[in-house]
Amino acid sequence: MKRTVIPEIKKELIHKLATEDTREDGRSLLQFRELKFETGIIGTANGSSRLSLGGTEIIVGVKVQVGTPYPDKPDQGVLMTGCELKPMAHPSFQGGAPSEEAIEIARVVDRGIRESGMIDMHKLCIEPEKKVWMIYLDIQVLNYDGNLFDAATMAGVLALHNARILDINNPEGEKVPLPITSWPLTVTFVKIKDSIMVDPTFTEERIANARLTISMDDNGDIRAMQKGLNGALIYDDAIRAMDTARELTFDLRARLQNNP
Repeated sequence: MKRTVIPEIKKELIHKLATEDTREDGRSLLQFRELKFETGIIGTANGSSRLSLGGTEIIVGVKVQVGTPYPDKPDQGVLMTGCELKPMAHPSFQGGAPSEEAIEIARVVDRGIRESGMIDMHKLCIEPEKKVWMIYLDIQVLNYDGNLFDAATMAGVLALHNARILDINNPEGEKVPLPITSWPLTVTFVKIKDSIMVDPTFTEERIANARLTISMDDNGDIRAMQKGLNGALIYDDAIRAMDTARELTFDLRARLQNNP
């Protein structure tokens, strides 16, 4: 990702507003931006979604095909997650091979899904050691204005819930949903000086000292965490973030489950 210089006057404004529990767009520090989404938008995919979180917009496609299981998991399906950050989405993105940022986003999304047990991988086995369903989760960023971790996770979860595969036990080839058990979600925090905020914009991410992404399952249990940037988070920061993430994921999950 290309370096973006943020003017000092802009940094000072964000710092000052944060001490007053507000931000440039009028939100409080612990408030998400407007969330919009739709599913089933790609006719050639097994499942898909398009989601916008403020100015950040993401489209996700799910492709499912029969393949060979991994040797160490002969009776389980396979999940592979990828992410692309193209220059059309933001001037800071560069073309070519997947960047470190794209790889990190894919891994965070993938880990939250796996560690929560969102998909019953054993039910994706067709014939042990020979045939299983392989799920490819493809994340494409259309526009970037911060917080790709949470936006990509929500879009990915929506696309997987939307996905359909052939029922191998039905001779008429009826399509059925994936064996999904939950709605894992993430909440990303950034620390700017002494202030902690959620759902950062692009500018807020660029001036942040530290970043923490927490993945929660339906019960409010932590399934994964990812620390980013060079700054430190003290113990109280982490505890407060975990408590806040638990509350926010319950709200976000309810909104996603009530499809528009």
